[in-house]
Amino acid sequence: MTASAGAEARPRVGHIQFLNCLPLYWGLVHSGALLDIELTKDTPDRLNEALVAGELDIGPISLVEYLRHADDLVVLPDLAVGADGPVLSVVLSSAVPLDDVRTVALGSTSRTSVLLARMLLEERHGLRPTYLTMPPDLPSMLREADAAVVIGDVALRATYDAERGGTGHPLGLIDLSAAWREWSGLPMVFAVWAARKSFAQRHPGTVKEVHDAFRSGLDLALRDVDQVATRAARFEVFDPATLARYFTTLDFRLGEWQQAGIRAFAEKAARRGDVPPLRAMTFAEV
Repeated sequence: MTASAGAEARPRVGHIQFLNCLPLYWGLVHSGALLDIELTKDTPDRLNEALVAGELDIGPISLVEYLRHADDLVVLPDLAVGADGPVLSVVLSSAVPLDDVRTVALGSTSRTSVLLARMLLEERHGLRPTYLTMPPDLPSMLREADAAVVIGDVALRATYDAERGGTGHPLGLIDLSAAWREWSGLPMVFAVWAARKSFAQRHPGTVKEVHDAFRSGLDLALRDVDQVATRAARFEVFDPATLARYFTTLDFRLGEWQQAGIRAFAEKAARRGDVPPLRAMTFAEV
């Protein structure tokens, strides 16, 4: 990214501090683009708030919060976090059979996933549980409720433990992305990358450069996914094979198929009154 010396500040860019976005961070580091941005790493809920408040110029935003603030944002093309089937890191974990669930703890770091869980429980399974919001600590959540919705590394660990535990594992597990695919026939998009519309109008070249850095860096990371997974596994509870599977299970695209999934989710959420109707997605010119 280029700019005259002292002419403008680095763009303020958000980054999700979960393993699902590690390939993006890897790409930024190895492409050198990290030197050209002011990066803020945080949980999805805090990054949502920062982008909406104008404390970030560009960043990931959960689908629900994007739908609530679409008029103020432009979407970066072909960049998202989702899955066309299981995602491994967005789950409902339950200590009782699904039909017996009466209370559900919702992880406080999530917006889209907790709404997806509510839609599935209420509209697909006909349940009307009581909900409580808690920090995303699965044992604590399941001490307070029959089931819990968690995302990110906590959910990936729950999936990992359930797979290793097999039929003897004490908890039930529903991959919410797989459940959405089965219900709607479409992929699930949990977050998109967006720029504040006012920033994009003032700095279209910078938005293009940030977008190009993310896309090229992501492509680099996915080409070297085994190396990325091996390096990441040194500091995680997960083995390299699990992380490589995870990184390639995630869908970072935002093509027509993924946009169809967004529209279907938006229609269901709008009917419930959880988000305004989605008129159209406005994309940044990159």
